[in-house]
Amino acid sequence: MKCVECGHAMKPTIENHRYEAVAGLAVTLVGMRVNRCPECGEVEVEIPNLEGLHRALADLVIRKRARLGAAEIRFLRKYLGLSGSDFAERIGVDRATVSKWETGGQPMGTTADRLLRLMVAHEKPIEAYPIKTLTEVARDDAAPSRIGLRFAKKEGWTAEAA
Repeated sequence: MKCVECGHAMKPTIENHRYEAVAGLAVTLVGMRVNRCPECGEVEVEIPNLEGLHRALADLVIRKRARLGAAEIRFLRKYLGLSGSDFAERIGVDRATVSKWETGGQPMGTTADRLLRLMVAHEKPIEAYPIKTLTEVARDDAAPSRIGLRFAKKEGWTAEAA
């Protein structure tokens, strides 16, 4: 593979990669192929099945026990493909409330938290999502998520200790 910046040969390695596309979430992709240019320093990370990665990440986020944090709320809203206004309308709150949830100015209430989780589970069906879990989520204060994901051709994206 040639560097798109300078044209020199890239050196491939297998390493863990902090996935920055999901701002605010600590996501580590485990065992990714990373190509580095020894000449100019350009870095390219090969991320297979991006849609599957986001589906796996959404699944992990909605399964966590603690109340959703600001970055998780923003990620899940975007995962659903909703603007802030559309999301506010669907969930039955003011757009300013959604903004406060997503900036950390106000925690999301337990009912809205559960509704968002159900929306994600319903919009993108998740196999064996235990509905009983919803009675246990959102009772604890928001805690930062540290998530690791590994990609395998046969299994797709699976959770891995970060």
